[in-house]
Amino acid sequence: MSKSIIGFTECVGIVLESQLHNFISVSSNNRLQYIWLVALALLIPAAGLAVLQEDPSGDRILNEYIHKTPEDPIAHLQEKITSGETKLHFDKKWGYLPAVLRALNIPDTTQSLVFSKSSFQIDHISVGTPRALYFSDDVYVGWVQGGPVLEFASIDPVVGSIFYTLPQKETDLPQFERLNEGCLVCHDSAATAGVPGLLMRSVLVDQVGNPILSAGSSVMTDRSSLLERFGGWYVTGTSGSQQHRGNSYYPGSADNLGNARTYVARMNLAPTSNLTSLPQTMDATKYLTPHSDIVALMVFTHQTQIHNRIAKAAADVRSALLDEGKGAPLSEVTQNRIRNAVEPLVAQLLFAWTPEFTEPVAATSGFAAEFAKQGPFDSQGRTLRQLDLKTRLFRYPLSYLIYSESFNALPGPAKDYVYRRLRAVLTGADTSSAYSHLSDADRKAILHILEDTKPDFAGR
Repeated sequence: MSKSIIGFTECVGIVLESQLHNFISVSSNNRLQYIWLVALALLIPAAGLAVLQEDPSGDRILNEYIHKTPEDPIAHLQEKITSGETKLHFDKKWGYLPAVLRALNIPDTTQSLVFSKSSFQIDHISVGTPRALYFSDDVYVGWVQGGPVLEFASIDPVVGSIFYTLPQKETDLPQFERLNEGCLVCHDSAATAGVPGLLMRSVLVDQVGNPILSAGSSVMTDRSSLLERFGGWYVTGTSGSQQHRGNSYYPGSADNLGNARTYVARMNLAPTSNLTSLPQTMDATKYLTPHSDIVALMVFTHQTQIHNRIAKAAADVRSALLDEGKGAPLSEVTQNRIRNAVEPLVAQLLFAWTPEFTEPVAATSGFAAEFAKQGPFDSQGRTLRQLDLKTRLFRYPLSYLIYSESFNALPGPAKDYVYRRLRAVLTGADTSSAYSHLSDADRKAILHILEDTKPDFAGR
């Protein structure tokens, strides 16, 4: 049996095991939800394996992902723990969470709370006990009340998102465990750009947090309207008349799916939008902060998509270069493959087709101020991290992840293509509709910021 099929079998086992407790504890109609959830988990990887077995480049990407020695922040932290350079203090209330956040320089203001049962620790997640997520530019941390492990997605500069757990049990030498197949059941599909990646989903849930799949769901991106976002998440902050699905859930039993569908069509989101504190359905004192900040959630959404796009572009370009099998000049076929791989990344870096706000958005925590202070800054004190929040998320619409290690590690032809396209857009040579949201002033400002803060861009 091939390693791919063995891995798939392990994935199925993990999904079935994680769903079993809830499956036997719910009513017969609600069990249908779990059957569909498991069925989807089975179908998506099965289809992917068929492609991988027929496509040598697919096997190449998967093998690289599984066998490459990780160079991500969690791997580096483990090295420091093993050498004795770093020690993690175990907190009686939160376990290793505070120590890990400090070690990884992740502010607690990034806290985002999700109450849909969307983690393998589903038994510990509910409307009253949401899962808490924290993030930096290159690592994501998940914590659940009473959960046996902390969850991590850590960005390797070459292969992208790598998944880990850390047991919430005090020990002299904490050990992160890398996960592959179990996480890839959900985190390697078209929803993650076809590579192992990150996923933020908006879904209606019932009163205990079970997803109501028949009501529909969507992957959140910069291009999602607020009305489509945050189903199954707590959201603190204001957005005026722009309503969202955060803080809301189906109040009845999910047994009656017909009523659930009707409920979605008639949902009144006014009472659950524009909340400046967490609902009383949960005890905020159980968490590091009393916030699930709308601005942090929007930044979180943005960077998950960029990480996926960088990983996808890098993988596809590496594959094209290997198939080329020679140096410059590249063949026309390979140049076309590079263009097709990288153009979607360029569009997302520049927020193409992202709807503007109709009213200002306001945060409730200190996230926005902390985030903007990170820079880097140009000679006029401007940074790509500067937030707008009046008509759009960022004042200067080019992703700050252009400074990330994963972007810097893009294959040379991929990075060359990005830089050529950025110059074309920012100098006004490209005036296509995808970039009509950029004014002349925007283009000039972004170009100046890049030339001041990104030396390899300025030198081209």
